[in-house]
Amino acid sequence: MSNSQVLDPPEIESPFEIRRSAEKTGRRPRRPHAEQMWAALIFTISLLYLFLFRRYSAMDLDEGIVLQGAERILHGQVPYRDFFMFYTPGSVYIVAMLFKVFGDSLNVARAGIAISGSGCTVVTYLLSRRVCSRNIALVAAGLSITNSVAYRFLVLHNWFATSFACLTIYAVVRLWESEKPAWALATGSLAALTTLIEQSKGAGLCLGLAIGYLILRIFARKDFLRRSHITLLAVGFLLPWFLTFLYFGWKHSIVSMLQDWLWPLHHYAKSNRVFYGYQNWPEGARDKIFYTGAIWVRIVKYVAISPGFIVPFLPLAAVAWLVYETIRAGNMRSSSCSSDYYILVSAASSGLLLSILMVRADITHFMYLAPTWYVVLAWILGSRDLRSPVLHKMRPFLIVYVCIAFGLMNFALVLGVNGARNHSHTRRGIVVTSQNDTVIDYVQAHVAAGDNLLVYPYLPLYNYLTETLSPAPLDFFQAGMNTPQQAQEIINSLKSDKPRAVLFEPGFAEKVASTWPNTPLTAVVADPVADFIVRNYRICAALTTTSDSRFQFMVREGESCD
Repeated sequence: MSNSQVLDPPEIESPFEIRRSAEKTGRRPRRPHAEQMWAALIFTISLLYLFLFRRYSAMDLDEGIVLQGAERILHGQVPYRDFFMFYTPGSVYIVAMLFKVFGDSLNVARAGIAISGSGCTVVTYLLSRRVCSRNIALVAAGLSITNSVAYRFLVLHNWFATSFACLTIYAVVRLWESEKPAWALATGSLAALTTLIEQSKGAGLCLGLAIGYLILRIFARKDFLRRSHITLLAVGFLLPWFLTFLYFGWKHSIVSMLQDWLWPLHHYAKSNRVFYGYQNWPEGARDKIFYTGAIWVRIVKYVAISPGFIVPFLPLAAVAWLVYETIRAGNMRSSSCSSDYYILVSAASSGLLLSILMVRADITHFMYLAPTWYVVLAWILGSRDLRSPVLHKMRPFLIVYVCIAFGLMNFALVLGVNGARNHSHTRRGIVVTSQNDTVIDYVQAHVAAGDNLLVYPYLPLYNYLTETLSPAPLDFFQAGMNTPQQAQEIINSLKSDKPRAVLFEPGFAEKVASTWPNTPLTAVVADPVADFIVRNYRICAALTTTSDSRFQFMVREGESCD
C-alpha cells in the first residue's frame, strides 16, 4: 500500500501527495492550473489590501533606519565604512535600488514592503495547502494578509528578511518534492540572501534546515540530496557572499563590515532582552485594556488582543511537532511523505524561533515571522495527519475563534488607518497621520533639502521625510545599546560639521521603561550628547508628533531661528 493510501482515505485527495506522485512518475499533476490561479489571486488581493496602508504613518521610531541607509548609499556613502549599521546590507541596497529605478519616495519603499508581504502570503498558502484543504489554506493566507505585514506596515529590514526566509522554505520543500537541481540552486541562493538581509534570521533558518536534513538522514534513513544537489546548494549559497565581500573589499570596508555584523552579539541584547512574548504595551495601555469599559466591551478587547498571545505559541507548537515527527521516524526507521514535509518545515520554523530568542522575544519580532507561524496554525486547524478525536471535535470552534479574534485585531488596525485624516506634504510625498504633526512643516520651512539636521536621539524618519541628512555616522541612538564611544562620535560630528539645527526630544527617556525595560538606569541618566546639545544650542520652537511626543527645534548659539 502506498503512502498516499495510508495517509488519505479514498474520499480525500491530498494535493501534497498528488504533486509528489506526479513529479516522481513524470506525469502532469491533475490540478496545476487551479493552484496557480489561487496563488495569483491571493497575491493580488494581498497587494491591494496592503496598499491601503502605504501612506499611513504613526511616525514609528524604527522606520527611517533603512530609508536613511538607502539615502546615504545614493549620496555615495558605503555602509560600515561611512556610517554605522549593525545588520547585513541587503535591505538598504534593495531600497536604494527601488529609489534609483522608481523614484525616491516613501510610497515606492512601502510598495516594496507590500510586494514582499504578498509574496509571503502566497508561500503561506502553498505550504499549508500541501497537507490541508483549500479552505484551511485560505484561512492561513487570510491571516497572513491581514495580520502580518499589516500589523506593522513599515519599511524595515525584517520584512525583506521574512520574505526571503519564506521563499527559502518553499524552495527546500520543492527541492525535496521534485529533486530538481534548479531548486537546490534556488535554496542556497535564497538562504544566503536571507542572511545578507538580516544575519540572525538567516543563521537561524540555515541551522533549522540543516537540522531538518540531518533528522531525515539519520532517523528516517532518507537522503534527498545527491552530490549534484549539494554542489548547487553550495554554489547558490556562496556566490552572494563572494559578491558581497568582493564589493566591500573594493570599498575598503571588510574589517569594519565584519565588526558591525558582530556588534549585536556584544551590545544588542543588553537593553533589548525581554520575557517571551512581551507585548510592548505603552504606559497606561494595560489599565485601559483590562480595567475600563463595560463587561462586554472588556470581553471584546480580550478577544481582540488574544492573537498577541496565540502567535508566540505557534513556534513552540512547531518545535513540539518536530520532536514528535523525529521520534516517530526513529521508531519506524522510516517516515511518510507528509512526515518528511513536517520535519523540514517545522525544523525551519524552530530555527527561526531561535533567531528571535537570540535577538528580542517580544510580540513584534514574532509578528515579523507570522507568515511562517500561520502554516503551523493551519496544521492545527486542518492537517489531515492529526487524527485526534478530541482535536477533530474542537476544530470547528477553533476555526471560529481564530476568524473572530484575528478579525477583531485586524479591524483595529484598519480602523486606525481609516480614521487618519491629517495630511502632511513632505518632500518624500504625502503622509497621512491620525493626529496633527507639527514637526515636518516646521523643519521643512526652516531647513533646506540636503542640509544637515541631527534628529536625536531616535526618529530618523524625520530626516528622510524632510530630505535632510544626519551629520553623525549613525542615524539613531538608543541608550544602553549604543556605546559611549558612539555617543562621542555624535558629539564630534556636531563639533566638526557644526550643523545649524538639531531636532531634540528631551523626554525620550520616558519611553525607555516600556520599550526597553532591561536598559540600565545609568545609561539613561548619563547622556553626554543631550548635555552637549543643551550647552551649545537654543530652543526655537516646541513641536509635537502624531504620537504626542515632544520635540524641540534648536539652533546653534548665535544663529537666528529664522
